[in-house]
Amino acid sequence: MTAPPVLYSFRRCPYAIRARLALAVAGLEPGRDLELREVSLQSKPPELLEVSPKGTVPVLVEPSGAVLDESLAIMRWALVRRDPHGWLSSAGGCGAAGPEQEALIAENDGPFKHHLDRTKYASRFGPQGEARREEHRQAALAILAGWNRRLQAGGWLLGARPSLADWALLPFVRQFRLADPAGFDALPPDLAALQAWLARFLQGPELAAVMAPAWAGREPWRSPRWLYHLALEAEWRQARQAGVYARSTRGLALEEVGYIHASYAHQLEATARRYYRDAGPVVLLTLDPRRLERAGVPVRAEAPPQGTELFPHLYGPLPLDAVLRADPWRPLPAQP
Repeated sequence: MTAPPVLYSFRRCPYAIRARLALAVAGLEPGRDLELREVSLQSKPPELLEVSPKGTVPVLVEPSGAVLDESLAIMRWALVRRDPHGWLSSAGGCGAAGPEQEALIAENDGPFKHHLDRTKYASRFGPQGEARREEHRQAALAILAGWNRRLQAGGWLLGARPSLADWALLPFVRQFRLADPAGFDALPPDLAALQAWLARFLQGPELAAVMAPAWAGREPWRSPRWLYHLALEAEWRQARQAGVYARSTRGLALEEVGYIHASYAHQLEATARRYYRDAGPVVLLTLDPRRLERAGVPVRAEAPPQGTELFPHLYGPLPLDAVLRADPWRPLPAQP
């Protein structure tokens, strides 16, 4: 059986949102037609970096190994297969959109995104970032005013029905509003068409579908190349203060056992149910084997005394810089 395409995504990223919009409208479903891998941008899985070294999302990997690492390419890949609402045509299918549509998308992905980033994330751009925030906000609003004039004619950018341009731009306008919701909602009446266009998107089923768990998991995908350890929250807090973690498992120290228990990705749920069901707050530590090796911590795959399944064991204290992530553990509901 052929493996399905793999989509690397990030729930809130506007580029990933627009790719998911097209995949969903084309009738694809995660778990049935593709494998969705939610990515943490702070700890990108090695599988993503191997297929797309730039490490941005979305990325679609076809069963053939072909890689699409641009959101518009993924949108077109999906819509060529099935385009029930004519997104690839202007005015819902009344002729090719051509240069007009491409110009709108280029304006969004270029100048508008430039000003959006410097409005929403001004502090990232050095000492002058905050000082120039309003300048960039006004520049973004000037672009939005041009889109508003288009929307006044038929409610959509290229006519009376939505096109690829609408769905490619709307996630970015959504993000602009999120920078200052009250300010956006209080824009002058001459931008009413723009506000109505965005409101329809925010309240519509298309966005709701691709922000739901099936399309936008809140927990990062667990790479099988990483190792995992469940730690009591209090003990992890103490380790951060001490600069090193030296607990083996629940209730036992490294010096008592001789190694730190860890798990592979597919073993985590069973480990949590068996040993941490009533443990109180637990933290999931995601470990990078390469950093463990560089730190001189041997890792051996071994079976427990009364079992045959192999688990990774760390023979030495866990250096904190080998921990990629530390997230609250959220166990699955108990099965009836």
